[in-house]
Amino acid sequence: MKKRILTGWLALGLASGVLVACADSASINQQAASSYRQEMGRIQSQGGVDTSSPTAIRINKVFKRMVPYADKMNHTGQAFNWQMTVIKSKELNAWAMPGGKMAFYTGLVERLNLNDDEIATVMGHEMAHALKEHGKAKANFSTFSSIASGLGGAALSVVVGADVTSLVNLTADFALDKPYSRSAETEADEEGLMLMAAAGYNPQVAPGLWDKMQQAGGGQGALSALLSTHPSDAARRENLQRLLPQAMNIYQAASKADL
Repeated sequence: MKKRILTGWLALGLASGVLVACADSASINQQAASSYRQEMGRIQSQGGVDTSSPTAIRINKVFKRMVPYADKMNHTGQAFNWQMTVIKSKELNAWAMPGGKMAFYTGLVERLNLNDDEIATVMGHEMAHALKEHGKAKANFSTFSSIASGLGGAALSVVVGADVTSLVNLTADFALDKPYSRSAETEADEEGLMLMAAAGYNPQVAPGLWDKMQQAGGGQGALSALLSTHPSDAARRENLQRLLPQAMNIYQAASKADL
């Protein structure tokens, strides 16, 4: 029997006899980058990208400061080409796609009056999702589920195939429409806390910020989706408080290194 070779894919046989193609990191990152580039170009052509406001400048400053530390925490085997787009919107939202493609909405900063440490808390959390490849896991699970449900090979084009030409398709699997599991959210909380601390942002703001976002998220569309599978307020605060001594040690070491 001839083996089918799938460039950039890992072929897995199911007990049902259906062949499922699971995307590897390079393939997922490439597809995410392509869709991100196209959709951000579309938004920019409509005047929806903010590059010059005080809010955009602050967001990008935090982003640029955090990227080198995110790179140090990258154990995916693939170098990330981190990109940030600040979107003019009242939405309380931020997200990251595989390979480090990110967006931050001005409404999140302006409506919640976030300081730089709080921006870094959200950014670290979203960067952690990319670094832990939570989007890759969701894409592969979606592919498996779709094919196992009898949708056949067409499902692949929806998840990571060549027909994917819009961020809308990818956000359905990587960003907003299907929030991460609670275990993934907890992992992003923890990784993000250490990341922001290493970059010299005060992790003490994290427990209170997530409470603040949760309270603001009631009925707020995308933010409600973003937060809907996060751990409960009490569990999240308890976990972050438990990790604060470790994060503070990292933060204090980073602060001394900057002197």
